[in-house]
Amino acid sequence: MRRLGRFFASMVGRLFVILLLGMSVAAIGATMLASAKRQQEFERQNLNRIADRLQGFVNMLDGNPELRDRLLDSGGPSVRRLPPGARVGRPDTALMEVLDDRPGPVASSQVAFTSFRSCLPRLPELPHPKKPRNGPPRESDPAFIPPKCRMVALRLSDGTPLQLALDSPAVAHNGILAVDPLFLSLLVLAIAVLAYVVARMASAPLQRLAAAAAALGDDLQGAPMPVTGPLEVRRAAEAFNAMQKRLQRHLGERTQMLAAITHDLQTPVTRLRLRLENVGDEALRERLIGDLAAMQALIREGLELARSAESAEQRAALDLDSLLESIVEDAVEAGADVRFDRPSGAVLMLRPLAMHRLFSNLVDNAVTYGQSARVSVEQDADKVVVRIRDSGPGLAEDELEAVFDPFVRLETSRSRATGGAGLGLTIARALAEKDGARLKLRNHPKGGLEAVVEWPASLRASGTRHA
Repeated sequence: MRRLGRFFASMVGRLFVILLLGMSVAAIGATMLASAKRQQEFERQNLNRIADRLQGFVNMLDGNPELRDRLLDSGGPSVRRLPPGARVGRPDTALMEVLDDRPGPVASSQVAFTSFRSCLPRLPELPHPKKPRNGPPRESDPAFIPPKCRMVALRLSDGTPLQLALDSPAVAHNGILAVDPLFLSLLVLAIAVLAYVVARMASAPLQRLAAAAAALGDDLQGAPMPVTGPLEVRRAAEAFNAMQKRLQRHLGERTQMLAAITHDLQTPVTRLRLRLENVGDEALRERLIGDLAAMQALIREGLELARSAESAEQRAALDLDSLLESIVEDAVEAGADVRFDRPSGAVLMLRPLAMHRLFSNLVDNAVTYGQSARVSVEQDADKVVVRIRDSGPGLAEDELEAVFDPFVRLETSRSRATGGAGLGLTIARALAEKDGARLKLRNHPKGGLEAVVEWPASLRASGTRHA
């Protein structure tokens, strides 16, 4: 049910419903209109048959005066003498219009409806009634046009006035709304298939554009969108590709600017350091050298942040357990309290150098502010998750997201041992997002701060299975 709700909330589902309803209403309306036209044609042909019977009988009466009385007594097909005292109703203009175009005495006939009793034959001529069929009528049974009786007044060629009773028996016909269930089912099925195909075709360019926009956030250097399809789709693809080029140019200019600034600052910073060595006051010299080191660290981290978004490193099958074990071993050798608790065997398509920098930053951050780090990997059918937990005091809830902003430092001592430029987590999130992961911080229920890096299962290397 939830999947059905998501389908109808999508553009494909909405287009499908609109097309299905629109085409169904149009098809049913056209079917009803065609049925109405057929019904009109059927009634016209029925009037012509009635007029043919009347004209044939009147022509016999007009051409055989000596047999006229006997013919009137015996009657013709659906035509007989009108009994006296017959009640006359409204005129039948439709039949009179048909008779106006006929030659002979019938052209000037006056026709009006009368009670059906006037058209009943004499008792011996009554047909035996048919045995009714058992059971209620079915919807597929044809409807019937009820029998009608008409009074026809005319004058023969010799001036003899006549009043005839003209009956039309009940006739079976399919009503306007009578539709074959099989035909209706096939029609609705064909409309549904066509509506779904058209909806998919109409939404496919938008889905490709959405996928390209999502991929652009992960890899700005990705291939441009193919410029194919209808005119509007080609224009959208061209605009998207132009936007991608502008972003690449803007990011490249920013990185080049930072690289140039870093390069140009190396010489004066080196000269400053040499001159600071000549400062006689040892305490002042140490403070000035510390400030200079902080300046150099800020420049390096700013350049690393810019390069993290522009890196052209190719993805490869990466064993997360091996990568994390090597990072943990390096930290242990440096004297840190770091342990790799739970391997998983996960192999993902990632950028090895970028991932090494990402987890090194997170482990260093945990050791610096939480005195220890516990690393684990989990995977299931939907995702792969790396968790790095420290034993520190954690963060306030409103600080869990703020620490990812550039130059935000919650440690305010500005010490080289505990401080930094405030770009470490910003760089880590940029590296994670470029490889399709989400990085977030949370306070662990048992204490400490936990960094969680999560990838979708679609990034698993082909041929690998989850544990």
